[in-house]
Amino acid sequence: MTRPVIGIIGNHHLINDQYATHAGGVMNSEAVAEVSNGLPLIVPSDPAVVDIEALLATCAGFVFTGGRPNVHPEEYGEDYTEAHGTMDRNRDALTLPLIRACVERGQPFLGLCRGFQEVNVAMGGSLYPEIRDLPGRMNHRMPPDGTIEEKFELRHAVTFTEGGPFHRLMGAQEVMTNTLHGQGIKRAGARVIIDGHAPDGTPEAIYIADAPGFTLSVQWHPEYRAAEDPVSRPLFAAFGEAASAWASGKRPVSVSDVA
Repeated sequence: MTRPVIGIIGNHHLINDQYATHAGGVMNSEAVAEVSNGLPLIVPSDPAVVDIEALLATCAGFVFTGGRPNVHPEEYGEDYTEAHGTMDRNRDALTLPLIRACVERGQPFLGLCRGFQEVNVAMGGSLYPEIRDLPGRMNHRMPPDGTIEEKFELRHAVTFTEGGPFHRLMGAQEVMTNTLHGQGIKRAGARVIIDGHAPDGTPEAIYIADAPGFTLSVQWHPEYRAAEDPVSRPLFAAFGEAASAWASGKRPVSVSDVA
């Protein structure tokens, strides 16, 4: 059987501070290929070189990846400050309308870290520029030093709503995850259901209410060792099943179908 094409949203990078590239993390491609059983396709994060309608016609589903640049606060009606960090307006211009189109069509997507935040903003929500500056919140950022293993180690629990889609999918109401983000949901967008929280109350798992397709998104990075992690594997596997159903012309796999 032909594997479904999965569009993995790339990020803009400079090689040697000169040569511009659109690139995607190997972890994302491995997770899509090995766990979702999809054919990974890196999507340039710039609407000047890719067409949203063509993407929707080419890909069975999308992974909205993490990335160092944040969603520009103008996208949710706030002014930019230094606390908002670096920006990528080209990626904003591609991903936000693409997410809304997927929600409307029932085309499956999986949001990861920045992608999780993009889903919230695309649906009309807003973000805190720096979670660790809020009273009572922990530091969710990646450790600045150490090995990849140390940066992606499991650092806090996430508790899901009892009986919700994440609880059903994981077979557990509480799981351990990594954490490598500075920003987080301030105001949930229209139809955005927060289905999981960190111990400090930070939203960590969401889906779109009444969406006809697969819309699960998480604030952590499940692509790390996805094939062997008991939390990551069911997430990418369920997304892959939804993408395969879309590619074969079957009805979309919705949140209510998960587990």
